[in-house]
Amino acid sequence: MAFIEIVGGKQLNGEVNIQGSKNAVLPILAATVLVNGITKLNHCPKILDVYHMIKILEAIGCSVQWENSSLLIDTTKLHTSTVPEEYVKMMRSSVILMGALLGRTHSVTITYPGGCTIGARPIDYHLSAFKDLNVQLEEEDGLIQCTTKEIKGNNIQLQFPSVGATENVILAAVLATGKTRIFNAAKEPEIIELCKFLNASGARIYGAGTERIEIDGVDYLHPVEYTAASDRIVAGTYLAAVAGTGGEAVLTGIGCGSLHKVVEVLRQMGCSIYCGEDYIIISSSGRLKSVPSIQTAPYPGFPTDMQSQIMSVLTIASGDSIIKEEIFEGRYQNVEEQLKFGADIRISGREASIHGVSGLTGCEVYASELRGGAALVIAGLMANGKTTLHNPYFIERGYENICRDLKQLGADINYRT
Repeated sequence: MAFIEIVGGKQLNGEVNIQGSKNAVLPILAATVLVNGITKLNHCPKILDVYHMIKILEAIGCSVQWENSSLLIDTTKLHTSTVPEEYVKMMRSSVILMGALLGRTHSVTITYPGGCTIGARPIDYHLSAFKDLNVQLEEEDGLIQCTTKEIKGNNIQLQFPSVGATENVILAAVLATGKTRIFNAAKEPEIIELCKFLNASGARIYGAGTERIEIDGVDYLHPVEYTAASDRIVAGTYLAAVAGTGGEAVLTGIGCGSLHKVVEVLRQMGCSIYCGEDYIIISSSGRLKSVPSIQTAPYPGFPTDMQSQIMSVLTIASGDSIIKEEIFEGRYQNVEEQLKFGADIRISGREASIHGVSGLTGCEVYASELRGGAALVIAGLMANGKTTLHNPYFIERGYENICRDLKQLGADINYRT
């Protein structure tokens, strides 16, 4: 079985380029279904979730080819709106194919999605919105069947600014009849990316990045070449790693705009961070300071996808820190592994109390989800001695090559088989 071996205690210094965004690329890949032609998507990360999405697209009749770091997606021979169950169970974000297939074929059959184990994440918001768009739903034996003769624009009021539900409504409404308005829409940068791609293809979407998005339905979308943004969570992970180990690093291909809350917290901890238009410089020296309170929230709040990594760094900060997880109730399953390093963390409901210790000790740990796995890598980099991290495939879901990138910064980290 594969594992990652880390010898900790080294400062990180150097420069690393940030890969394309997982959470932008996946909905854009789903959106290519709406384009009856060939889409070229540049800056696409070679990660497990992208490979899973490619398998789904191929299973429904699309042709997908790599050209260096670009993907060529030809949807002209799409022949089914039934998404194979084995692929859906692998990846929760496969649910965004529902909106795209409804828009293209007016029907979709899909099982309930799988993926990470960090929380329940029901898709009720998605299904309720589809009903408001004149879609009929049937559920039987774990399958969801959606059909419509015509998708009709409507006002959609989301109870929670769900990223997935916002994306699904956008995808379903782009080729609908009339106007669709989404109220309490998610504001994440990945929503903006999806809308930029769709608008480049001929869609008419307004207000992306705000709580109200309007979509005027169009008759068709045309093929386009598009370059995906860099991954803000990968960048945030590497910023946290440099903060925890000390040193100075330059991250290229991304600015601080989408990371302002993470940068704010790292500055509170004592890091020096300079933000360029498409690069970030971080410098960390001396013992970090605790942060009295961090609370995860939908964008523009502190991202839940960075909570585990920041917790890792806080385990060696001076003083006491508190994190309150308001998005996914299962984010703390990683804490048991953190304790093996000698961390002092106590969990009470959705609140984690972290008492900074003077140092961590390398150990054997097991990743159980994507961001928690990345957090264990950070702990291993900070710890004295050797750390062996099992189940690295969880990390490979979202990080193209975390060992390569961190080695580029001077880490002693290797992927072993």
